[in-house]
Amino acid sequence: MTQTAHIPHEFAPQDRIFTCWPAAADLWEDNLLPAQAEFGAFVKLLAGDKAQRQAMTVIAASDQAEASVREHLADRVDITRAAYGDVWARDTGPVFLSSPDGPIAVRFRFNGWGGKYELAGDDTIGGVIAEAAGATVKSVDFICEGGALEFDGTGGVLTTRQCLLNANRNPGIIEAQAEAVLKSALGVDSVYWIEDGLRFDHTDGHIDNIARFLAPGVVVCQSPSGTDDPQAEVLIAICDQLRGLKRPDGQPFEVIEIPSPGRVEDADGEPMPASHMNWVSAGSRLVMPVFDETRGNLAARALQEVLVDKTILTSPARSILSGGGAFHCVTCNLPRLP
Repeated sequence: MTQTAHIPHEFAPQDRIFTCWPAAADLWEDNLLPAQAEFGAFVKLLAGDKAQRQAMTVIAASDQAEASVREHLADRVDITRAAYGDVWARDTGPVFLSSPDGPIAVRFRFNGWGGKYELAGDDTIGGVIAEAAGATVKSVDFICEGGALEFDGTGGVLTTRQCLLNANRNPGIIEAQAEAVLKSALGVDSVYWIEDGLRFDHTDGHIDNIARFLAPGVVVCQSPSGTDDPQAEVLIAICDQLRGLKRPDGQPFEVIEIPSPGRVEDADGEPMPASHMNWVSAGSRLVMPVFDETRGNLAARALQEVLVDKTILTSPARSILSGGGAFHCVTCNLPRLP
């Protein structure tokens, strides 16, 4: 890792967090207003009170969306008007590097998660966010989403082969080529691979749904909850693979497990890729998405036991999940400059 430009861990101070507000009625249908209410609840927790305020910018794509932001958040956030396809700013926005000369916005190519959802505005909103951050743009001819990358803050990145090596992103690419791109674009030294992400996840295995760094070499994943957990087999495999990884000094990862949400169904009774891992941190707070109060509280308590210096907060995310993700998926963080 270079010392001049790097990606800090997300527990480091953030200069600003960006998100896009649910706006498209044709995408959200009956879940538009419930999703906006859930956005309001979690952004309020993330922004904090005046004594511990996290600067946040909410991007609104319509008059209704802007009015909804003001209704739910009043003066807690800054509001910007811009067009975007949908709310998943982690994937359509840039990956920010911190450098003494200012932020660098790495903009990978985006193709709608392998061509599944190609929406007008999703290829331009990253530029809007980069400009608002005052960042220098670094364009990279490689299809990748921010949700596919989890950084340890010291030059390591964790990802899945299911996503980065998928033929629907970069056909014909091999692991060594993908590693070379990540190292060149992001200034990382070590790329850690596991195989697959959650089932039923249209992102093809984004890492922010399955494993998150608490510190270099310390990673959290999920254990199955309930006898009907549709992710049980893959969750066990993820934990086993994480335990097999080694840091550059040869030391194994420390793997911490917290309970998964178990089976979470959509309106048609089909399982969804619900995850407690899709949290966002701001200062001393960490906001975790929950889909069932009992299991959510169990997961929050388990995480609180290892993160004693943070306050673990929970916020409902079932309506947001109907669109395909949760809190980390809809945010894009700008690290504070060194």
